[in-house]
Amino acid sequence: MIVQIFATLPGSFVAGVVTTPTSYYFSLENSKKTVFVAADHCRVEDGRTVENADCVCKTSAEFFLKIWQEDYRPGLGDFLSGKIKSNNPDSLKNFLKAFGKSD
Repeated sequence: MIVQIFATLPGSFVAGVVTTPTSYYFSLENSKKTVFVAADHCRVEDGRTVENADCVCKTSAEFFLKIWQEDYRPGLGDFLSGKIKSNNPDSLKNFLKAFGKSD
């Protein structure tokens, strides 16, 4: 399911939401993806293809699916408990908005 979600990202990208080009690295158990977004496009690559992504997200595939499919939005407790880890939680919100997933 994770593979399918990332495969559909370029087609569901909402142009104009992102103002600054941003790189995202997702580590979801066995699935590793790098996503680049800019004002007018999105590109998905397999694995970790940048040394230092602007935003790193590490969580379980199950928790990612809860966020993506059930519109769950992680709270402070989720980050403090380690259920989800990120160097830039605010950028994760922008990522969701870039694909029509609002807060």
